[in-house]
Amino acid sequence: MARITIRKAEGTWTVRAGGAVLGESRNALELTEGDYPFVIYFPRADIAMAFLEESPQSSHCPYKGDARYYSIITKSQTLQNAAWSYEAPKPEVAEIKDHIAFYATDSVTIERV
Repeated sequence: MARITIRKAEGTWTVRAGGAVLGESRNALELTEGDYPFVIYFPRADIAMAFLEESPQSSHCPYKGDARYYSIITKSQTLQNAAWSYEAPKPEVAEIKDHIAFYATDSVTIERV
């Protein structure tokens, strides 16, 4: 099994797309899985959900469970499947329930401020 660690992300984290701040949180989680770079999971309450539209895409992770995806809708573009969430994560990663993670791309910036 891939080793997964979850800890509180230090400091304040933001996620931006299309010039808009989608979220800012002091309660983000940092999830590390195996040798992959860490991923920041934002509490859903700290995300402007009006920018997100649920996508038909889903995926399954044997360690975390089933993920549902969201597209980010900005004034200038739609970023398909740019975020994901585990609605009912496996017990070992229960902390990420009600959190959303984003793919860092040229269009989506995730940073500690």
